[in-house]
Order: sequence, then structure tokens, then C-alpha cells
Amino acid sequence: MKHAGKAQAAALRIIFFSLGAVLLLLLTAYLAQKVSGFIIGLTSTLGVVWVLFAIFTFNFFRDPDAHVPEGKNLVLAPAHGTVDVVDETDELEFMGGTCRRVSIFLNVFDVHVQKAPLTGQMVFHKHRDGQYLSATRSDCGTFNENVLLGFVPAEVPNQKLGVRLIAGLIARRINVWAAAGETVQVGERISLVQFGSRADIYLPLSAQIKCKLGDKMVGGETILATFN
Repeated sequence: MKHAGKAQAAALRIIFFSLGAVLLLLLTAYLAQKVSGFIIGLTSTLGVVWVLFAIFTFNFFRDPDAHVPEGKNLVLAPAHGTVDVVDETDELEFMGGTCRRVSIFLNVFDVHVQKAPLTGQMVFHKHRDGQYLSATRSDCGTFNENVLLGFVPAEVPNQKLGVRLIAGLIARRINVWAAAGETVQVGERISLVQFGSRADIYLPLSAQIKCKLGDKMVGGETILATFN
């Protein structure tokens, strides 16, 4: 008969269409459940990562008081870290020529607040833009962004001492709190370099170095050198 079975075919189409709609709805609900679980799991993971980052950051920015040793004509380490260079170099901007250099590398677990290495006047402050090479390189002060601070000791005003704060691969900000012309007290907080970095200390050739390669320095506490 003409058009026989068309009604049933239409019914089947509607049935199969509705079945597809139901299956699509179930699949959507299943995927939504999975995505929801993933998002919840990711949120928990991100929460844990944030807590660890917060703990690390608080630890990085810790700022202990310095226990300054007694003595005359002492030069204390301005930074926490490890001595990895003891040599002679030319520093023309402040020291005016050849001088002794002690370089301290600060890793991300060291205290990054610097302390005044002596009592005296900070007479020089110069910022220089540069690159952000790894501070593990002892020559990074030649290329990296840095700040050079110059001090005249109160006990030996005929001498000079320079401190170069050097940004590293991660460290991108050097905050100097002491101002040129200001008198600082030994062990006083003078600056902050954020994350891994380096500090170069420039001393007169007559200074007696009291540290060696591999020594651990505590800013404002460890005796680095003495003036004659």
C-alpha cells in the first residue's frame, strides 16, 4: 500500500532522536561531573601550591636582628651567603683603582636583607641598569643590573669600602633603604635584594681579609676583614 510504514518510520525517527537527546544529556552530565571533579582537584592542588609559596615567601623575607661582635676596625659581612670569590680587581667608580674583592653569593634560601658592614657615612650610591644573568656567575656584576654603595668608616675616615648589590636571574629588584650622605651604624639594615643575588665587597689593598672561599657569612655578624 502507498506510504505504508511511513508513520512508523516517523515514530522511529522521533524515538531515536529522543534517545540521542537523552544520551547526549547523560554524556553532558557525565563530562560535567568529571570536569567538576577535575576543577575541584585542581583547586585543592593550587591551594597547596599557594600555601607552600606563602611559606617560602615569608621565609625568604625573614629579617633577623644582627648580633654585632665587639672590636675595632672591623668590616662585617653585609650579606648572608657563601664566599665564592676572594681576589683583587679594579673598581674605578668609588674605590678609584685596584682593590681587594670578596664576593658573596646569596641563594634563594639565604636572608636577603643586607646590613651595614661598619659604622660610618654612606657617601656614594649609584644604580646601573643591566641584564639578569645568573648570579652564580662571579662576573655577573659586569653585566647585570646593580647598585654600588660607598662607605667612609667612622673609625678610619681615610679608608673606603664599597658594596655592590647585584641582581640575578630571578632577582629583579634592589631596594636600598639607606641614603647617600646618611650615617649608618654597623649591623643596621641598609637594603634588600629580592631572590637569588650577589654582593661584592671592595676593600683597600691594606685590609686584612678574615674569610676564605666556601665560608658561610651572616650579615652584620661575621667578620669579613679588618682595616689596618
